[in-house]
Amino acid sequence: MNALNRQTVIEIGQAVKQAKDDASVFGVIITGEGQKAFVAGADIKEFMGLSGEQGMQMAKAGQDVFQSIEDCPKPVIAAVNGFALGGGCELAMACHIRIAAENAKFGQPEVNLGLIPGYGGTQRLIRYLGRGKALELMMTAEMLNAQNALQLGLVNYVVPQDGLIVKCVELLNIIHTKSPFAVGAVIRAANAYDGTLNGFKAELTEFSKCFTSEDIKEGINAFTEKRKPNFTGH
Repeated sequence: MNALNRQTVIEIGQAVKQAKDDASVFGVIITGEGQKAFVAGADIKEFMGLSGEQGMQMAKAGQDVFQSIEDCPKPVIAAVNGFALGGGCELAMACHIRIAAENAKFGQPEVNLGLIPGYGGTQRLIRYLGRGKALELMMTAEMLNAQNALQLGLVNYVVPQDGLIVKCVELLNIIHTKSPFAVGAVIRAANAYDGTLNGFKAELTEFSKCFTSEDIKEGINAFTEKRKPNFTGH
């Protein structure tokens, strides 16, 4: 069921860093093995006997890895095949785009254990669903099926199980035709959104940076010459 133990979280972080640093990689798909679960939750056995300080260290490690996913300048898509519960839902929400198989189910059931989400779930769920619905789901531990998640804006698409990776690759291939420099700027500006003027300031910064890139010159030249651009990401 692809439980998120500490080692798995570390390895996810390492894989994302490797993808970020590898110039030949233009996007990432994160999915779970098998068809039952994306990630069915944390490895509960690892919670036994933890002190408050140890619990904080565990959550901080998870938050840092999931933030590295959200901050990755290359598009990261969650291919959600089955259950995405607890840390699994948090992992999916840290990705830039979520594609769900028809059997996907999302939830933050931590209150059943006397816990709350600790890998960013209390913050990201509000971002996607709004405060009222997010609080309801976290306090009741109820799950959303794929269609409900789509209606609420938690996922971008719902597709048959056998078309899940195909749809993710299709989206990545579209994004791959765009300026990598601009795609990274979009991600950074969007991540700065907090409902205040800070987001607008970040947008101004990223917008202006685009004018220093080679990609904007290529994009404008290609537009005026009526040809496809050849972006380099510089």
